[in-house]
Amino acid sequence: MLSTLNITTLMKIAEILGGDEAVKVVDILKDSEEITDEEIANKTGIRLNNVRKILYKLYDHSLVSLRRTRDPQTGWFIFHWRLQPDQIEGFILSQKRRVLEKLNIRLEYEKNHDFYYCQTPGCRRIPFEEAVELIFRCPTCGKPLMHYNNEKIIRGLTKKIEQLRKELGE
Repeated sequence: MLSTLNITTLMKIAEILGGDEAVKVVDILKDSEEITDEEIANKTGIRLNNVRKILYKLYDHSLVSLRRTRDPQTGWFIFHWRLQPDQIEGFILSQKRRVLEKLNIRLEYEKNHDFYYCQTPGCRRIPFEEAVELIFRCPTCGKPLMHYNNEKIIRGLTKKIEQLRKELGE
């Protein structure tokens, strides 16, 4: 059903989305054709409420699907969950698109602003407009602010954007 590469990728995604508990949930799901949230909770020892939160987070990213049935005795809904390993690539592509969008915004910000910096580790770069208001003094340490050349940052962002565009086929 799942290749080793897909399992590894899926486990990393689960860890990012929900930590160790999500990894345990996915580990149970990968060995099951279809399973209820209560069965997952029993097998993992994770509280049912947490299992459901994790499953819905995975569901929001289309990594799992669910089928709903009604319990004939209680009338309550029973949710049957299954992995959707074919959606992993789509999830990764959408995340790359989000990162690309954020990098483009950051690149524009870097290109459109002059920055000033006091050369003290731990202090932040200050955009020109703010530096003027601060009379070119660092708000953290009080040292004079000097012009900061952000060409290295711009080159790095441009390189990463080009790499992502190539991966996305843009």
